[in-house]
Amino acid sequence: MINTASIRPAACRRSLYRRVLVHRIFGRQLLLSLALAGLLPALAAGQDPTVRFGEVVPRDVREIYDRGLQYLAGTQQENGGWGGEGLNNRAAGATVGATSLGLMVLLASGEDPNFGLYSNHVRRGLRNLISAQGNAFGNETGIIGSSMYEHGFATLTLAEAYGAVDDRNLWAGATGTTGKTRSIGQALELAVRGAITSQKKNSVGGWRYSPDQTDADTSVSGAVMVGLLAARNAGIEVPDAAIDRAVTYYTKMTSPSGQVGYSGGLGGMGQSTARTSIATLIYAVARRKDLPEFKATLGNLVVQLEVENAGAWIEYTRYYQAQALFQGDIEAWQKWNKMLVRQLKATQAADGSFPSQLGTQIGTSLSLLALAVNFRFLPIYER
Repeated sequence: MINTASIRPAACRRSLYRRVLVHRIFGRQLLLSLALAGLLPALAAGQDPTVRFGEVVPRDVREIYDRGLQYLAGTQQENGGWGGEGLNNRAAGATVGATSLGLMVLLASGEDPNFGLYSNHVRRGLRNLISAQGNAFGNETGIIGSSMYEHGFATLTLAEAYGAVDDRNLWAGATGTTGKTRSIGQALELAVRGAITSQKKNSVGGWRYSPDQTDADTSVSGAVMVGLLAARNAGIEVPDAAIDRAVTYYTKMTSPSGQVGYSGGLGGMGQSTARTSIATLIYAVARRKDLPEFKATLGNLVVQLEVENAGAWIEYTRYYQAQALFQGDIEAWQKWNKMLVRQLKATQAADGSFPSQLGTQIGTSLSLLALAVNFRFLPIYER
């Protein structure tokens, strides 16, 4: 049980994080201009400054993304949410998962979430997400959605919105909120506490579908872990012990070849680009690129670079693969990203959507988020 009265006002941290975000955007443009003008020779010699600070987004990327944005904006429900079959067949419900991903798409391209074209969609989506906190597992748990899968994606979305969205008027004119008018920072702190409480019950340091389960799998754990890492980057207190324990779980699930088990130890091995990508991303964002397991998983991904993903959950795989390659090997990502753009351009429907076994709305969101690394706008998409 979480004592919500102990949640501190987050205005100061949010203000600082927002200033950092603004400085990042304008600093990115300034450093790019200086580098192109030849005024930063040391930086230009060490690494292409556009890798970190942004570059002109290819026209094909922008067109695919804009069409997808229009589709998602047009299919948002009146209550601010999105639907679909779910992030995984075993995850009950889809509203929180689909809503989290849809919001991430709106936030990731650089559209102003406070005054831009989709600002009202962002506001309604955040209301929906925050209102769902505690509905399935009790008002004081901090859990958002009907599974830890959904909770992980919701935590990530709140963390990315935390510094970008001015929530002073978030609830103005809202109806049917049942009193849950928390700020983004308050909801994010509760979400982090909920995840940490769940991990403390877990025998291996990861997460499973229910917050009370004592076993774990690398897919659900990946969703929660990335959410926690994003929250930590946003200035929310996340205990080092919790991060270290989860990283240790992943090292135990990683083989010397870079393959990553699903659950129950290395016995669940088998080539899975999605699981290998999740582990690579976690090692990178947790700042543990020194680990031999990181080198193994990244090497596995690079070897498999030109193997086209097929079968179930292709959009889910691409979502993690894009981020893992970008964080691990920028040249490999650039090569893979060109293939991704060609594939998405060929499969996008006339209405801007992408067909998917996960449902059209979730499939569209995941496909666009795989492209969103090109924008480098949200902190989670930066190296």
